[in-house]
Amino acid sequence: MRGAGLSASGLAALGVVFGDIGTSPLYTLKTILGMSRSAGVATETVALGVLSLIVWTLIVITSVKYVTLAMRITNDGEGGILALMSLLGIKRHKRPVIVALGLFGAALIYGDGAITPAISVLSALEGLKLVTADIEPYVLPAATVILVALFAIQPLGTAKIGRAFGPIMLLWFLVMAVLGIAGILRHPQVLQALNPLLGLHYLFSNGYSGFLILGGVFLCVTGAEALYADMGHFGAGPIRVAWSVVVLPSLLLNYAGQTALVMTGTPTTDNIFFRLCPDMLLVPYVGLATLATIIASQSIITGAFSMTRQAMQLGWLPRLRVKQTSAQGHGQIYIGVVNWLLMGVTVALILVFQKSDNLASAYGLAVATTMLLTSSLLAVAMREIWGWGRLRTLLVAGFFLCIDLAFFLANFDKLVDGGYVPLLLAAMVFGLMRVWHRGVAMVLAHVREQAIDLDVFMAELETASIPRVPGTGVFLSRSDEGVPPVMAWHVRHNGALHQHLLVVNVVNESVPWINDSQRLRLEQLRPGYWHATTRFGFMEKSDVPAALQQASALAPELALAEATYYIGYLEVVPGDSHEGPARWQKALFAFMARNSLHTADFLQLPKDNVVLIGRQVPV
Repeated sequence: MRGAGLSASGLAALGVVFGDIGTSPLYTLKTILGMSRSAGVATETVALGVLSLIVWTLIVITSVKYVTLAMRITNDGEGGILALMSLLGIKRHKRPVIVALGLFGAALIYGDGAITPAISVLSALEGLKLVTADIEPYVLPAATVILVALFAIQPLGTAKIGRAFGPIMLLWFLVMAVLGIAGILRHPQVLQALNPLLGLHYLFSNGYSGFLILGGVFLCVTGAEALYADMGHFGAGPIRVAWSVVVLPSLLLNYAGQTALVMTGTPTTDNIFFRLCPDMLLVPYVGLATLATIIASQSIITGAFSMTRQAMQLGWLPRLRVKQTSAQGHGQIYIGVVNWLLMGVTVALILVFQKSDNLASAYGLAVATTMLLTSSLLAVAMREIWGWGRLRTLLVAGFFLCIDLAFFLANFDKLVDGGYVPLLLAAMVFGLMRVWHRGVAMVLAHVREQAIDLDVFMAELETASIPRVPGTGVFLSRSDEGVPPVMAWHVRHNGALHQHLLVVNVVNESVPWINDSQRLRLEQLRPGYWHATTRFGFMEKSDVPAALQQASALAPELALAEATYYIGYLEVVPGDSHEGPARWQKALFAFMARNSLHTADFLQLPKDNVVLIGRQVPV
């Protein structure tokens, strides 16, 4: 039974985790051959050396770094650069440098997420030019229509069609493997590329042009980060099995088959990937490739939604409306703002760059930077989580950092040709994260300054003979100190207070999930006055009424089913003080705060039972 479950999870992982790296053969060798022609190097000379570099890059970066090492470091089962940042930079110690590295690495994924759908779908459709050159004027419009349609269906969810993603990707990998074997049989000497010395010889004997080829070689591992990031959805076991049994062999065979064609003198001016396919099967093969790239694009979009929710829960992005598109899967969500912004950037990239060859110049730098940052965080984890000594950490982490740095520098040459695009997008997202987090900290400091001592507040209620009305008032508080200002404002404006009072402080933790037994802490501080702390992980939905069901069991007199929720609506406005952030940052934070999802909606509060009490807060 366990084997069957593992197989089912591995099949599902094929449709979600491996779409990006699984469609990289569409453009990797094609891009490298284009670079080698520009450098004036004969493709026959390049072939074996480049294939050796591709083979060992897949093995060292994906199999060793991510599958073997990184996937052993989890934040309560979750992986990815944000989870790793939370584990090392927040959960264990407060480290602003590690937090900054993790945030920028996460921001880079948004840039990559806009380019991946564009280059993948374009590369697939460009295969039709081998059928007839007359199709070329229609490739760009067709790719644009496909991507716009893909983004347009996101609000409907993909739970139903998502069941077919795994089998389709399995067929994709099997077909790639079979065609790769057919290519190898035409020139079996290509298997010499399994010798890593051939790759190193090519790299060190071709000077600067040989080094720059690494920028093209790196395209074969774009998507490797997804193996680590999606670990929480499927578990490490199914991902490792799917990679080792299906994906890696298929990729190696296909790259070898493409290279064998190059060595037999097959023309390389068009996409060598589609030359593996017999002419009579080319159209259905292009159709299958297009399906695979759509699935890869869907995985990128879903990953962007998931990462946005994590960033919101950790307090690094403003609250956005999250729509659950399926009751079966927690990861089946939709965030409209992210969806439409990604669509706008993706379509703009297609219209500006127009060809996959041109997009390849913009691709890779963001991923290489993310991998370099991930290796830096893994080095810290080796010391602190595994307890490795300095020498062992230096040797292992230093090895991967050197490789990642080489790929980063090779890709940096693409900066002026389009590599600046994902970096610019990442810088914008990173800036928004920093401004939002700093602004929230300032608002929290202001709220804490306004908090009133509980004994003083209770004494004032007695002195002023404030009438107490039947029922329960639930007051949401941003701080766990004293009486929340919203309660004092309520008394000041309404001159009455409920008989039973419950102050709720919502805490978002730097772990993905919170056990139900640790969800709620309830304390009765005074007769008729309770304080509750509700805790949520960064992968969870903040459902306060559901969490407070435990309070009803512990204190039945609260009668929370009929309670009234009070929220302090803080209208953030830029202050006149010259202290703190620059004025434009204050204005930007105020704009984000005004347009963020309301607290009542974010915390799933019953709308008919919510009372807002507003005031302005200068920052």
